Amino acid sequence: MHADQVDVTVDVVAALVADQFPLWRDRPVRPVTSYGTVNVLFRLGDDIVLRFPLRPGLDPELREDLRREQENVRRLAPHVPLPVPEPLALGEPGEGYPGPWSAYRWIPGETASDRSIGDPVGFARDLAGFVRALHDVDTGGLVWSGHSRGGPLAGRDDFVRGCLADSVGLTDTARLARIWRECRDAPVHDGPDVWLHADLMPGNLLVREGRLAAVIDFETACVGDPAVDLMPAWNLLRPDARETYRRVLGVDDATWARGRGWAVVQAIGALSYYVDSNPVMAETARRTLDAVLD
Repeated sequence: MHADQVDVTVDVVAALVADQFPLWRDRPVRPVTSYGTVNVLFRLGDDIVLRFPLRPGLDPELREDLRREQENVRRLAPHVPLPVPEPLALGEPGEGYPGPWSAYRWIPGETASDRSIGDPVGFARDLAGFVRALHDVDTGGLVWSGHSRGGPLAGRDDFVRGCLADSVGLTDTARLARIWRECRDAPVHDGPDVWLHADLMPGNLLVREGRLAAVIDFETACVGDPAVDLMPAWNLLRPDARETYRRVLGVDDATWARGRGWAVVQAIGALSYYVDSNPVMAETARRTLDAVLD
């Protein structure tokens, strides 16, 4: 998917585990099918998942990012009504893999889709309950960092315009440009910043027996505008469930418009980039943009 990504093999993973975590060395390693774009995943035995960034490096900031992700999920887990990944360890660079990596408790489930969700309206209600609880967690005075999702949409204008230019022929870019301008120019967030998951994509929502069972991948968790966590309204939920999601969260018109804008930011960036290298991600982007255009 990326020109600078590395290939990670089962043998390399097994050797890293044996060297750094001898108590786990006898657990079998097997790859996990995933359409994510940042990490490659491996099961370690039955109850551990290992996450290896596709673009590893020795920059201390990368290890700090992984450490911060684990710290954030430990902070948030006690306050939300659904399971989230339990951090177990941080791995270090080693032979065959030039960067840090992480280990979490495995959570069983299917990724969210029309096929796996039994009751879309009930699913939307459960997801809204999770998001509302997350947004209610005390930030301890933290505010938007200036770098992550969660700031003013105007800061994404050049990016969106460039992606629209790259997506001519893939979607209705003229209509999307008009919608984007409306979202970008909506009243800015003027309330308190809140804790965000910031990447509520279908692949990060796990379903069991048709119900929302867990929310995973807190790599992008941060503090900012609550509108960011409205993206599932367009990337997953059908119209009746979308309205339920909005109603349960009590979202006003300005926040809803900004949420729609964040859905555009994510999807238009993914569409042209992954159209050949990750068809599943590109199809999710198409679905999102079709919902935005509807």
